[in-house]
Amino acid sequence: MNRAERLGAVLDLLADTGQLEVEDIIVKLNVSAATARRDLDTLASQQLLTRTRGGAIGQSVAYDLPIRYKREKHAQQKRRIAEAASALVDRGAVIGLCGGTTSTAIATVLGSRADIMAASPHSSLTVVTNAINIAAQLAMRPQIKTVVTGGVVHSRSYELVGPYSDVVLGKITMDIAFIGVNGIDPVVGATVHDEREAAVNSLMARRATRAIIVADSSKIGMNAFATMGDAKLFGTLITDSGITPEQLAAFNDNGIEVIVA
Repeated sequence: MNRAERLGAVLDLLADTGQLEVEDIIVKLNVSAATARRDLDTLASQQLLTRTRGGAIGQSVAYDLPIRYKREKHAQQKRRIAEAASALVDRGAVIGLCGGTTSTAIATVLGSRADIMAASPHSSLTVVTNAINIAAQLAMRPQIKTVVTGGVVHSRSYELVGPYSDVVLGKITMDIAFIGVNGIDPVVGATVHDEREAAVNSLMARRATRAIIVADSSKIGMNAFATMGDAKLFGTLITDSGITPEQLAAFNDNGIEVIVA
């Protein structure tokens, strides 16, 4: 386990209980006490937790996620996808993040990157999002400029949807947009369950120089209700190693680059 993976594991442990002792990290991650303390100090400096004597507590935030964000499926795969997505983001970039558990994982990884979180008089990253949970999460990080689209809150996904989102998205451009989906097919393209989410996600993708689908392999070959437009809108898919050789070939044949995390 490298350092980035270990820091993510510490946050996962903290998320389960809300409080963590150094001894818990030593036992569960098989590291020294010095390493455990350094990891907690690093995460505290990034405002991802609050240090206590002998451990840490979760960072207090002004929102609570729906249950699907707390106990989401395929968490490890999404973490790897998020790290692969982060590797494509340069310091100073402008990126788009739609709602969903994979996009939330990307926000978490970006918010823990040392180069982004380093003290600076200017923003190290700009994130445009229609997800209020992501906005609240990143609002605690002054190094990240967070732009929230307008709209009506979708109670299931915490996403802002509707025509008000068009006003903001229509006036900005982004370097990369990371779009989560409920289904991805090499011919049909990206799909989600709600047509309002599809409209916002499609516009976010069109306003970006590069639009990337982020989806674990369980979504491949699945079709949901609403499409996001032409399949060629997205030139890249980031997924996990569960993708089959046949699926990989099908995406390549349709001109879609696949990054396997």
